[in-house]
Amino acid sequence: MTIPKVTTHNGDWSEVVDKLVAEKIASRIAAKDATIWGPEAEHEASIRLGWVDLHETSRPLLAEIEALQADLRAEGLDRIVLSGMGGSSLAPEVITRTAGVELIVLDSTDPSVVKRALDGDLSKTVIVVSSKSGGTVETDSHRRTFAKAFTDAGIDAASRIVVVTDPGSPFEKLSKDEGYRKTFLADPNIGGRYSALTAFGLVPSGLAGADIAELLDQAAEAAPALQADSADNPALWLGAVLAASAGRDKAIITADGSDIVGFPDWAEQLIAESTGKNGTGVLPVAVEVTAPELSSDAADLTNALLADKATSGVPTALTSGSLGGQMLLWETATAVAGYLLGINPFDQPDVESAKKAARGLLDAQPEPEAAAFTEGAVEVRGSEGLLDGVDSLQGAVDALLGKLEDKGYVAVMAYLDSERDADLVAIRPALATKTGRPTTFGWGPRFLHSTGQYHKGGHPEGVYLQITGAHPVDVEIPDRPFTFGTLISAQAAGDANVLAERGRPVLRLHLTDVASGVQQLLSLFK
Repeated sequence: MTIPKVTTHNGDWSEVVDKLVAEKIASRIAAKDATIWGPEAEHEASIRLGWVDLHETSRPLLAEIEALQADLRAEGLDRIVLSGMGGSSLAPEVITRTAGVELIVLDSTDPSVVKRALDGDLSKTVIVVSSKSGGTVETDSHRRTFAKAFTDAGIDAASRIVVVTDPGSPFEKLSKDEGYRKTFLADPNIGGRYSALTAFGLVPSGLAGADIAELLDQAAEAAPALQADSADNPALWLGAVLAASAGRDKAIITADGSDIVGFPDWAEQLIAESTGKNGTGVLPVAVEVTAPELSSDAADLTNALLADKATSGVPTALTSGSLGGQMLLWETATAVAGYLLGINPFDQPDVESAKKAARGLLDAQPEPEAAAFTEGAVEVRGSEGLLDGVDSLQGAVDALLGKLEDKGYVAVMAYLDSERDADLVAIRPALATKTGRPTTFGWGPRFLHSTGQYHKGGHPEGVYLQITGAHPVDVEIPDRPFTFGTLISAQAAGDANVLAERGRPVLRLHLTDVASGVQQLLSLFK
């Protein structure tokens, strides 16, 4: 195990760090001082700081998780499916991928993704449903669908469902009433994106076979350095790089040479949802190691990297250490960044806006908006005024990019199947190269719990490309008046509507045939 280390280049943050040390920000965070982020944030902070000592308070969970895993394995149940959104899925994903154990993460409402999870060997399957309240539409829909699938297969559904939720939640009551296999109660004083070392992160990871005790040990080893009011505290330096690089509000994150798998996606959610609000924040951009944003001529970027991929002349922080240590490092640094930005890093006011819009569309189920025009397998729609005088797909893309400001960014939001349509990610670096601006890529609805907060609440300088697709095979949701296809369509439309209502330019491309439409877009952007 190694204590986290941060090495900075191309900038001097010593004055900022000295200020943080003098104000005892690190030790005050460790002491759960809710006044750090100002009076408006004090109430929220007072019920969101339980993450700082999880390396101690989560220890009693280990024996419970180990016992359940042993029972499941004795029954031949070794296929673990996780239904969770945001931090409930991203943390277990990076933990299990880094550990090299299999966990099927279901954080999509795309029918083909859901069907693939259902088509696995149910005789060996247990589903962990993670939700603070149980009311999250994605996880509730997954739970209902798996329960029916188990029953239809002649399997006692209750014996195959494990719940992670907050104490006293409606989901805890439902789990008890339904007689589900096991209910793990998480610390309610922790938000989802800070929950990696709570039951939300540990239960699915441990059941899948990851060494979660070691993960807590790693965090425990790192804690003293991250809680010290010292100029050597790596969290203070990383927080300063993220939030105090003058004129720079984009954090390009990659994992070059690291054995931690998928960490940028987890850090992306942590930073975006914590800082992207009140018209400010830091936009995290998770990229591949060959990304154009990391080229030597990349301009106006703040780079926070996991390995030595420094960009000449651009502020850079290189971080290293164990996974548990890195998680606590970035959580602490993000809280520090919130302090420096003058915002509350523990709320997410704009995540709920897209949820409300989607629910409204599910209730009303209006007819789809007519396409402005169709080219090949692509129907084209745009926010008000975007497509005036435009009659080609290339022209529509040019119109969107024409709205891009000098300090702006491009967001690609794909409400598709991340496995089936994986080739589509190639348009991210293509757009970054074409525009010379940072470009995010998110699979919907997963990104709604991550960069989706920043898109609506952060700096109003993005342009948004939404890609949706037809569903030739849909999946019913038991006891609900909508299918998964209807649900993901409503989530996409709701997201686009909220962005448009806030004056953001949105280009919506709907693939009437997904396979040919993906190839059409790849040809266009390349």
